[in-house]
Amino acid sequence: MKWFSRAADTGKFAAITQTLNELQSDGLTLSIEELLRYQSKTSLIDLKASRNQQSRMSGNYLSRSKGRGMEFDEVRHYQHGDDIRAIDWRVTARTGKTHTKLYREEIERPVLVATDLSTSMLFGSQLLCKSVQAAHIAALVAWHAKARGDRLGGMVFNETSHQECKPRSRKQGVLHYLHHLVTMHAASFANQQALAARDFVSAFADNCQRLRQLAKPGSLVYLITDGHAIGSESVRHLSQLSRHCELIVCLITDPLEMALPSSDQRLNVAMTDGEQRQQVTLGDQHAAQNYQSKVDGLMAARKQLFRQAGARLLILSAGESLEQQLIDGAHQWIR
Repeated sequence: MKWFSRAADTGKFAAITQTLNELQSDGLTLSIEELLRYQSKTSLIDLKASRNQQSRMSGNYLSRSKGRGMEFDEVRHYQHGDDIRAIDWRVTARTGKTHTKLYREEIERPVLVATDLSTSMLFGSQLLCKSVQAAHIAALVAWHAKARGDRLGGMVFNETSHQECKPRSRKQGVLHYLHHLVTMHAASFANQQALAARDFVSAFADNCQRLRQLAKPGSLVYLITDGHAIGSESVRHLSQLSRHCELIVCLITDPLEMALPSSDQRLNVAMTDGEQRQQVTLGDQHAAQNYQSKVDGLMAARKQLFRQAGARLLILSAGESLEQQLIDGAHQWIR
């Protein structure tokens, strides 16, 4: 669903059209071409580890613990118990004191991306549907993982089904995941009534449980969602996941969900979620403040639940291109 205010000026509409052309998107449907575009945008993010890794496999990331590994780190004074094979004889000869080399163990960190394409994600009021923005984020993470030589996997899900991708290296792994994004997105739009009939809170919890089962210790996990279905059961699964993996939640918002549109005159507007219908008065300060108060309460509750789950939270809007938000620093990290 896309919604534009009739009061929007021609210049704003023209800017939106231009941005959509640059993104190779109509903002509503999803194509493989617009996801391929992010292959050249990988410098926008950095997937390097931000905390200790707990996997013992070899790979491309350096452990924070120093020991007998593959990557040279530093030289220090020899201590009792150090391996004499690691003595740095050049430094020892130059300083007259015995020094030993320290190394960091290389570890492997698969990247898992879980993209939520549930009913609440199929909405957009200005530029993109939240589901389309979620797919753009997933594509950027996937291409960046490929550029770093990581194995990429994950899942794409809605209320009734999910598609899993086992971690795979190279370009084939990325294309496999992008294909699932496009097909699941089309299926979600085609079956909106069936999706809306499901208990989306329990369905989201089931998908979080499956994600926890897929993620191996030491993985970097991206969960891309709007957080509408977060609950105690999904928090429990995500908490267990974050104990052994680094969990980043990309919380997708829409401008209309965050604040009522401004208006110079009072306008009665009908709004519906597909089931319930109500009237909202634009241009009324009391109505705008009441709306904003409820939005702030909902967002604070969602942030608290994700923090409780041990996730790093990144807030991004569907009302602006992903690239522009990352360049301008308009996105928000919530620690």
